[in-house]
Amino acid sequence: MFKLKNIAALFLIFLSFYTATAQIKLGDTFPDVQLQNDKNTTVKLNSFKGKTVLVDFWASWCAPCRLANKKLVKLYDKFKSQNFEIVGISIDTDKAKWLKAIEKDKLKHPQLIDPKGFDAKTSIAFGVEALPAAYLFDASGKLIAINPTEAQIIAQIKKNK
Repeated sequence: MFKLKNIAALFLIFLSFYTATAQIKLGDTFPDVQLQNDKNTTVKLNSFKGKTVLVDFWASWCAPCRLANKKLVKLYDKFKSQNFEIVGISIDTDKAKWLKAIEKDKLKHPQLIDPKGFDAKTSIAFGVEALPAAYLFDASGKLIAINPTEAQIIAQIKKNK
């Protein structure tokens, strides 16, 4: 009997830990995340609700991310007036390098930073294990695709027009 109580207690502890650190999955809404932007202002991720939103995790030291930034700049310029937003979340640990990369890559869409690398709360909440990583949310704030193709992004933008 005593062992059964211990097992049940351990199970409940494990379950509460698991649900507290659960990663976002399709159908979930924007996580409650607040981060600093490149202008030192706190931004709530869910403040973008009402638009099709692509959350893009990247870092200044990530070569594939920097190449992807070129495509994202073009995508943003083409669709920003159509209820579409890209929110970059950097996991850079060096803020100066992050700011330099934003300038060099000519990123005009909102840029946020969670400066603890892959150990950052945001990285963990989203389940980011490799960069770049992207998450597409519809206008209601619901996650509809992880690492979507450009065609999926454009189809969602046109759907929410």
